[in-house]
Amino acid sequence: MLDAQTRAFLTEHAGYTPVDEGLWLAALTHGSTGEKRNYERLEFLGDRVLGLSVADWLYRNSEEAEGRLSQRLNALVSRSTCATIAREIGLGRHMRLGKQARDDGGEDSENILGDVMEAMIGACFTERGFDTARDMVLALWGDTLQGKTGKRKHPKSALQEWTAGNRRRMPEYKLVHRSGPDHAARFTVEVSVHNVGAAQATANSKQDAETQAAEEFMRKFG
Repeated sequence: MLDAQTRAFLTEHAGYTPVDEGLWLAALTHGSTGEKRNYERLEFLGDRVLGLSVADWLYRNSEEAEGRLSQRLNALVSRSTCATIAREIGLGRHMRLGKQARDDGGEDSENILGDVMEAMIGACFTERGFDTARDMVLALWGDTLQGKTGKRKHPKSALQEWTAGNRRRMPEYKLVHRSGPDHAARFTVEVSVHNVGAAQATANSKQDAETQAAEEFMRKFG
């Protein structure tokens, strides 16, 4: 069964209250849990629904040639874009991961976030059809489709873009210390960029520590 917070999260971003809770639990479930029903099949479906929804929007809202439309489509439906939107809505905390996957940073994994984002679209399509799924996509992708600027990026995404723009190696995250009991653990993470520097942060989860470390790095060096 969905907990109250996850149900509210899904209602907000799907645009309606989910009915088939087993379907949506599957959409949020990673294979590392060992559960037979996970997000993989729904991700396959959602990927196609996302592509058609965005292609339809581009066709209706742009006079650009086919080549340029294809370029924009590829960028808008990429795993990186899916993961960025997933981070913006706080999807990570609602995903169901096995202990090892969570300890390895799966809650902020670009691959997992992107796949689960698409699985949610697949679940919406399965339950309510294309029109509702398209509306979900357009609501979630709204700012990205419009090319709006000024929206605050997730610190880890901002740091990755900064390193790419400055022709630096990708940032490396390392867990340097863990303390406290499992129910109240504290994680200290260091992020470094070769030949630039490093920054550390401590938080109640590895994901939050990585995010805060990226933010501190950008404050010091960005």
